[in-house]
Amino acid sequence: MTGSGPLTTPATPDIDDFTRPYWDAAATGDLLIRRCTDCRRPHHYPREFCPHCWSENVGWERASGRATLYTWSVVHRNDLPPHRGRVPYTAALVELAEGPRMMTEVVDCAPERLAVGMELTAAFRAGEDGVTVPVFRAA
Repeated sequence: MTGSGPLTTPATPDIDDFTRPYWDAAATGDLLIRRCTDCRRPHHYPREFCPHCWSENVGWERASGRATLYTWSVVHRNDLPPHRGRVPYTAALVELAEGPRMMTEVVDCAPERLAVGMELTAAFRAGEDGVTVPVFRAA
């Protein structure tokens, strides 16, 4: 899934050898999830084992980038970096088309337009630190 162009704000996730494929894919406009090769269930956030059956036979899979809004909160005050100066923003839990739920941010959508179940699509925000993070927009 390719985003419609990077947005810019700071992002500060921890990146290690295990999560590097996820962040490298995000930098190219792709959203990755993990899928267990034993029970076939997908999951997100990336883990080295399946949270459903505990198998270590899991691999990366390209997600469609489609999601629905499960719940959200408009944050009006956050003094922690990198969020200071970015308020208000919409913190959200989305349900990916593949099944897992994902914490993220909804961008480019007025809070009064948000509704549980609304269709969203992945976009990618490039941070000043060189890290690109997935966010979601109204579809």
